[in-house]
Amino acid sequence: VVAFTHDVVMAGLSFGVSLGLRLGFDVDPFHGQVLWPGTLLFAATAAGVFLAMRLYRGIWRYASINDLVALSKAVTVLIALFALEMFLIFRLEGVPRSVLLINWFVLLAMLGGPRFLYRLIRDRRFDWSLDAVAKVPVLLVGAGDEAELFIRTVSRAAHGAYRPVGIVAESRSQVGRMMHGVHVLGTVDGIEDVVSGISDHDRPQRLVLTKDAFKGAEVRDLMKTAEHLGMALARMPRMDDLKSGEADEVRIRPIAIEDLLGRPQQPLDRAAMATLVQNKRVLVTGAGGSIGSELVRQVAALSPAEIVLVENSEFALYQVDREMVERNPDVARHAIIADMRDRHRIDQVFAHYKPELVFHAAALKHVPLVEDNPFEGILTNALGTRNVADACEAADVAVMVMISTDKAVNPTNIMGATKRIAETYVQALDLRRGDAEGTRFVTVRFGNVLGSTGSVVPLFQRQLAAGGPLTVTHPDMTRYFMTIREAVELVLQASSLGTAATATAGKIFVLDMGEPIKIVELARQMIRLAGLKPDEDIEIQFTGTRPGEKLFEEIFHGGESLVPTEAPGVLLASPRTQDVDEVGTVLDRLQTAAFDEDRVQLMAAIEDLVPEYAPPQDDVGS
Repeated sequence: VVAFTHDVVMAGLSFGVSLGLRLGFDVDPFHGQVLWPGTLLFAATAAGVFLAMRLYRGIWRYASINDLVALSKAVTVLIALFALEMFLIFRLEGVPRSVLLINWFVLLAMLGGPRFLYRLIRDRRFDWSLDAVAKVPVLLVGAGDEAELFIRTVSRAAHGAYRPVGIVAESRSQVGRMMHGVHVLGTVDGIEDVVSGISDHDRPQRLVLTKDAFKGAEVRDLMKTAEHLGMALARMPRMDDLKSGEADEVRIRPIAIEDLLGRPQQPLDRAAMATLVQNKRVLVTGAGGSIGSELVRQVAALSPAEIVLVENSEFALYQVDREMVERNPDVARHAIIADMRDRHRIDQVFAHYKPELVFHAAALKHVPLVEDNPFEGILTNALGTRNVADACEAADVAVMVMISTDKAVNPTNIMGATKRIAETYVQALDLRRGDAEGTRFVTVRFGNVLGSTGSVVPLFQRQLAAGGPLTVTHPDMTRYFMTIREAVELVLQASSLGTAATATAGKIFVLDMGEPIKIVELARQMIRLAGLKPDEDIEIQFTGTRPGEKLFEEIFHGGESLVPTEAPGVLLASPRTQDVDEVGTVLDRLQTAAFDEDRVQLMAAIEDLVPEYAPPQDDVGS
């Protein structure tokens, strides 16, 4: 109402001002007779035009070029209508034609000027108080749209915590330019020179990454640079958080361990993923685990007909079930306590719920623990997978997706060997199916995921919280890493590929894990993320490799020819295959050996199925 009243009053005044500018403000009686009727007519016409063109959906505080364009259109329409009205009423007598053109400029200034003045005041552009000294000076890394949005957002924050003192760009061509009064002082590779040239009063306390496109190696280098300069490294809020709403305060977020990976987001075929899941009855084994629970989240977002959550741990099942209630209350779900080693129970579940799509994520994954409990590893990972796969065939499941691991490649531990046996069995079933009707078996293999149960990252976080030391088994230990969310997205992508073509029968989808990372370097980066110095504030101790551990993991066997697929980030391997009946016979031997706790027979059967298995020599036959 206030804005509308202001605009109508300004419109009325603008006609008199324009007439005075053209004829002088000592208006003669003839022109005075035109002034008052013209003023009232112009104001009334303006009221109708402004309302019709919806000028009041915007907020004055966020007046922008778009608002100026809208004002220009409204003023143009208003002048055109007013000219027609004056012609019909006065035949434009007493009103020089140039008055209309002058009025266009005068009215635009009288409407736009107060809006932009108000924005300048609210954005604190005229704030000369000493309050700005208390703000944290920051140096922005990246001179793109995100940096511009960050500067604009913090500049209008009434009590903003940050003060950009400069920008470092990725290209030298941008050096010397200015963005909302903030200079591009140099390039990313010259940060130390840039900081040394900034006065002590403005010396930045933090480096702020302004975009998500920096690679992991670049983020790690920037962290080292920041540490050397005595600054913290942070990342600007997500673009969704920088919106023109009520909140004024901008909170930069700390660099997370995921940022150090810096893996570029792979383009995903969302339509194919949706087709895979939409209106299907989906069952997830290991639904309460790290991978299983993320599978449940992403599957639920793709509108399945229902989800069956199968989990052996009561507490883990309770957690994922409660999350489903809160996040996806409209998706039908069934929380089932079941152990996949219990063949009869698994058959019952599948026969009752008749799933169309099965994700098999349940497994024992912790290498040292499975090494100490080999019989449990065989019963769960190998024989449990056979139970699930056989139940899928018996229940006419359309697709079963098995989650595998890079430890299945040239395994040196029981866990890896059991997963390779599971791969072999479902491969054999898929090859036996061929082009005939029946269950399609898809295997997806990938490496470590950050933050999964039993992984090194939660261990380091607990050790950091306790004040150290951080324990690393070997200085040369390296692993492939990706985030849980990315891994599951690519699992869904690979699954959609595997169901679309019979040419992939018996093959294994391998997720592109990028470059491996040294575990000791990961430990150092996590210490830096905590604002501490490695080897000074927090010690790193080397404890020696554990039974069955390899220094370097592989994502494919030397004899497997990896070929790219149509989906970026997903590769296809063609490993050695075996006849399903022969595999089943050896699995029977494994089951007998596990029940009898006969390690010698167990190892012999494993080596029959996985000839590349190379356990530590002192473990053989013990």
